[in-house]
Amino acid sequence: MKNSEETVLTGDRPTGKLHLGHFLGSIENRLKLQKTASGKLFYMIADVQALTDNAEDPAKVRAAVLDVALDNLACGMDPKKTTMFIQSQVQEIAELTIFFLNLVTISRLKQNPTVKTEIEQKGFKGESVPAGFLMYPVSQAADILTFRANRVPVGEDQLPVLEQTNEIVDSFNRIYGKTFDRIKPVVAKHGRLMGIDGKAKMSKSLNNAIFLADKEEVVEEKVMKMYTDPKHVHASDPGKVEGNVVFSYLDIFDPDPKGLAKLKQQYKKGGLGDVVLKKRLAAILNDVLDPIRERRRELAGDPNLVMDILEEGTRKARQTAREVLREVKTKMKINYFQ
Repeated sequence: MKNSEETVLTGDRPTGKLHLGHFLGSIENRLKLQKTASGKLFYMIADVQALTDNAEDPAKVRAAVLDVALDNLACGMDPKKTTMFIQSQVQEIAELTIFFLNLVTISRLKQNPTVKTEIEQKGFKGESVPAGFLMYPVSQAADILTFRANRVPVGEDQLPVLEQTNEIVDSFNRIYGKTFDRIKPVVAKHGRLMGIDGKAKMSKSLNNAIFLADKEEVVEEKVMKMYTDPKHVHASDPGKVEGNVVFSYLDIFDPDPKGLAKLKQQYKKGGLGDVVLKKRLAAILNDVLDPIRERRRELAGDPNLVMDILEEGTRKARQTAREVLREVKTKMKINYFQ
């Protein structure tokens, strides 16, 4: 692979339908790279990673495989340009994970900021963290490097995981010889999308998300529940824009920045009600989601077609993975029968 060639890998954990946070955090960049990247593009449905904290509910993970595929296809992912595959069906990833585990200490894994945050969010206490969950950064490094990816679209919260991937790259290259390129993240320009409750990032598990598949009326209901300014009781009261969830969404999605600036001034002075703002936001979000919902409904009508896309993509992904593992084993001097 030439150093100038961009090979991109991105993916989703199948634990449910995707939401606006996924759209801003990674899907938008996936679609941009689908148009501009000079090399191969891989999209992985990370069912093995989903099982690290859902091992007792495999049916949930299996059902969500179709959901996340539908969401990405509905947003514009093109299987002719992006190889879409299922993680568990590419055994070479698991094999490379085993090799990489020898290059990482338990102490380093426990200190990874992303892992520490997610352990807290999942409610794991003390030593109750599943080993597979703790090893998540090593697994993700294998996901990326099995396909020689050097560009990965991520949200800012995942940057520590990519940092650890680059540590693994450096260690492997130092011990076994130059094999992998360091990874360059492609970070979403808007950063983390706040949940509708205003207290944390948008998340399926925190029940504060607007999903790409939500119906119009559901989007409206969720927007109406959004946190604004608790002191803005009456429309005539002056209101705060900073920390106001509705305005944070409008800053991202409103196609009329000049009009939005005027609304902010009016809100600060008083004379603009929260309901007016929320109705504006709901209409804007539904305009964004309408074509996605329509395309998703069409695709959902033929789930076998979607699974055929994943099966063919997985076959192509395994071809690349086998080539990479062959070189890795040669570098590690465990290519006994090649």
